[in-house]
Amino acid sequence: MDNDDLDITKGCEISVTISSNISDLKLNPTSHNPQIFHYQTNQIKIFAGEGVGVITKKGLKIPPNLPAINPTPLQAIENIFQKLTKKHQNLKIICTISVKNGQTIAFQTANEKVGVIGGISILGTTGFVKPISNSAYLDSIKTEIEFAKANGYDQIVLTLGNSSFIHAKKLYNQSSIVEIGNFIYEAIEIASNAGFKKAIFICGIGKLVKVSQGAKNTHNRFGSINFEALKKYIHEEFNIQIDLDRIKTVKGVVEYLDSIDLKYPQIFHNKIKNDAIYIFREWNKKINVKIIQI
Repeated sequence: MDNDDLDITKGCEISVTISSNISDLKLNPTSHNPQIFHYQTNQIKIFAGEGVGVITKKGLKIPPNLPAINPTPLQAIENIFQKLTKKHQNLKIICTISVKNGQTIAFQTANEKVGVIGGISILGTTGFVKPISNSAYLDSIKTEIEFAKANGYDQIVLTLGNSSFIHAKKLYNQSSIVEIGNFIYEAIEIASNAGFKKAIFICGIGKLVKVSQGAKNTHNRFGSINFEALKKYIHEEFNIQIDLDRIKTVKGVVEYLDSIDLKYPQIFHNKIKNDAIYIFREWNKKINVKIIQI
């Protein structure tokens, strides 16, 4: 199916191999137990094939030592197994689910961090892909946040982009860090629902300005920075008029302020940070957000 989902696994080739003999199948080399379903006198064992990960840590939807296949796709497999075997008796089926190049693709995900080894996860919450839903990305964020909570972290670190992630790794354990893309509001909600009372939010000044202006998603398709509002604030605070035809970025605004007075950029940063904290509190009063601006 063609869709606008941003997940890295879009377009992956998934294959299922069925046999009555396990030696016929190519498994993920990580030792693991199969998922097993029974229907009447029939049985199916589902192993992780090449390119599908194996769970090795607690805190995910699937317990350790099993294939990284979420409950919804497992339920779909069980349903079709029952439908196709109801007229048969004493069938003993063994199968693998595999993903072409899955082990390589997994390097671009957080799988290894949360203990999924040797391939990608077979995710899914409804069985349907919704165009422009980004549901797979959000499911990944939810998985990482819940994993951090299950593994004893008392605060979650949320980062936007590579620079903030690299900065976060210098300060915090990587298992507590989650890259949330542009999904600011959703990530705060997920963290709160997972039971976190504290969050560290790390990002650059450009996207922080968007948050301070109430943007729940910082992707450009959801809106641009309101530079007229910035112009008004700077005029009121510093008695300076910004030429928006010449200065068209937040970085440009900061550099312009710095050229006038070395104290102005810090005042500006503090104003934006305080406004963003206010927005976070308006969104969710159950979680306290600390901001680190890079």
